[in-house]
Amino acid sequence: MLMNMKDLLAVAHTNHFAVPAFNISSNMLLTGVMEASEEKNSPVILAIHPDELSFVRPSFIKAALEEAIKSPIPVCIHLDHGSSLGQIMQAIQCGFTSVMIDASTLPLEQNIAVSRKAVELAHAVNVSVEGELGTIGTTGPEAEAGAEEIIYVNPDDVVAFVEGTGVDTLAVAIGTAHGIYPKDKKPELKLDLLKEITARVDIPLVLHGGSANPDDEIALAVKLGINKINISSDIKDAFYQKCREVLTNPTLREPNSIYPPCIEAMKKVAYHKIDLFDAAGKAALY
Repeated sequence: MLMNMKDLLAVAHTNHFAVPAFNISSNMLLTGVMEASEEKNSPVILAIHPDELSFVRPSFIKAALEEAIKSPIPVCIHLDHGSSLGQIMQAIQCGFTSVMIDASTLPLEQNIAVSRKAVELAHAVNVSVEGELGTIGTTGPEAEAGAEEIIYVNPDDVVAFVEGTGVDTLAVAIGTAHGIYPKDKKPELKLDLLKEITARVDIPLVLHGGSANPDDEIALAVKLGINKINISSDIKDAFYQKCREVLTNPTLREPNSIYPPCIEAMKKVAYHKIDLFDAAGKAALY
């Protein structure tokens, strides 16, 4: 069941759970995410970053759309961290049902202006829009782009941004970073800041950099108003660690010999995230 982000997250917002947004950059990851979500009867967001889109090419979106349309669960296909209106337009033309415009490194007034324009373009064709305030950190070159230092969102800016743009959902920087955290770095969410934000705006909120955060913090963030959580590094790490193990057998060369156990490894992570976000069984609400 193909849906846009606004309609998908409206149910999560009302029922106090979070929908996982799994980044997919190959047919194998798409297969694993869809299988895990359907087995858990969970709504799901298929997220694709512009760098990932340049690798899989726009034709890949047709496969994702087919999977979504035939699936019994709600599915949204979302552009993750679009950085320009050109990328937004390309995603709309490819068939994405949701886009993110990330102008968070710009001054607030410019961020509002760019995001408002993205909303005008997307809403005209029933595509939802996610914006971002504050800056998400990064843990290294294999993670999605982010700032070296996290800039926490200002609750006053959240009110101005939501009112000035009309975005359907908003990513807020409350202490996460993209990627897998090194052993000497401990992520810590500012949950008091999240409480202040949810007290001031009634909009589904997004947590980026959801990989490797403590489960108890993530679960509490969901209870406090987070309705979408992005997961990329965790499922990819599980998939490719298993690939490395499988490929120690030098005789294997057929994809159907190599990838099924890798898909199963990443599905175990996906199951855990779906349960943690309280999304299991929630497809029945749609």
